[in-house]
Amino acid sequence: MTRLDPQYRIVFDDTHSSRPVHLDATADIAKMEEEIARISPEDALGFRRFMEENRAKMQAFKSTMESPFSGWGDVLTPSMLGLLPHLNPHLDLDSYLKRFFKDPRVRTAFCFQSKYLGMSPFRCPSLFSILSFLEYEYGVFHPTGGCASVTTALANLARSLGVEICLNEAVTGMNFEKSRVTGVTTAQKHYRADAVVMNADFARGIQRFVPNALRPRWTDEKLTQKKFSCSTLMLYLGLDGTFPGLSHHTIRIASNYEENLREIDSHQDPGMDPSFYIQNACNTDSTLAPPGKSTLYLLAPVSNQLAGTDWKTEAPRMRKLLLEKAAALGFEDLPQRIEFEKILTPDDWETEHEIHLGATFNLAHTLPQMLHLRPQNRFQGIPGLYLTGGGTHPGSGLPVIFESARITTRLLLEDLA
Repeated sequence: MTRLDPQYRIVFDDTHSSRPVHLDATADIAKMEEEIARISPEDALGFRRFMEENRAKMQAFKSTMESPFSGWGDVLTPSMLGLLPHLNPHLDLDSYLKRFFKDPRVRTAFCFQSKYLGMSPFRCPSLFSILSFLEYEYGVFHPTGGCASVTTALANLARSLGVEICLNEAVTGMNFEKSRVTGVTTAQKHYRADAVVMNADFARGIQRFVPNALRPRWTDEKLTQKKFSCSTLMLYLGLDGTFPGLSHHTIRIASNYEENLREIDSHQDPGMDPSFYIQNACNTDSTLAPPGKSTLYLLAPVSNQLAGTDWKTEAPRMRKLLLEKAAALGFEDLPQRIEFEKILTPDDWETEHEIHLGATFNLAHTLPQMLHLRPQNRFQGIPGLYLTGGGTHPGSGLPVIFESARITTRLLLEDLA
């Protein structure tokens, strides 16, 4: 694991300025105050206050993030009610940050992380200010070999403990005796089990594998009334040459950032000035590409499939637009350098990767869809069925998804003891 410093570069595109303004985010408090002061001198002192308040908030909510919630009885407890002063349910994330930062660009540097949940900071609950706090408190790291190396290491550890992992064997159904799940069926065989953990996309998996009558709280009809996250357009590139002077992570914030996010939330087609992210990891990790080559990927948040976008038409347009905007950030001559290319659109997320509505961050993290109001780790009403992933508590984002696996594992072991 390599700690990144700066953690990422945020570039603010300003139509009123001849040059974009950037902020190099760092966990070094003094340096970060200097970075903020370059943009808004009066906001620099707000950084330490933000860290102090959110350190207390994180400490208060830590047990909540690590515990299961099966009903209102787990919510209406003295310890949970004691969290209300930290929760500020009446504030969205951007409004909460106005306590510390007046300049909207500085606030964006501390709230764009809501996109890790697939949400707009202008609608995301203020609780999630802890996302940016965690990055400054503990740092941002790159695992050698990419994030896939983390799950590969976990798989190797599991095998060393006797776990059998069957790959390329799609599950075609779950098996039930009355309401209890008793195993799964694949094209190759039937697997009988005392417990089944489903880590598929929740809405897709539950509709495909569990009869509607067995899930009264999560029927097909009720799922249509739930709010789902945005989707993403991803552009994966293998390139001739490298970009040694550019950041590992670059986030471009469009001048119409709030309008851009509002369009996504209201299921409109992508506009002409998207905000997006670029990963240039070969500067940190030479294992990702042959000598003299590099990998790059671009991610643009877009509406999920409820927008009805024709991605056969939109994908080529968005590709061209993203490559042009990337050139302005220093990633020049990309079309001429491309040796490998793969595009993923909401269509692909839905059809190739089995994600409901192509909503890559699963159920939205609105207050009515959090804690026990999300699908529960021990799935209610079906003994033996457990969930893990972004569709259950605590929610989306890779560290949080790992936490859902820990919660689910503890519940399963308690039940099987």
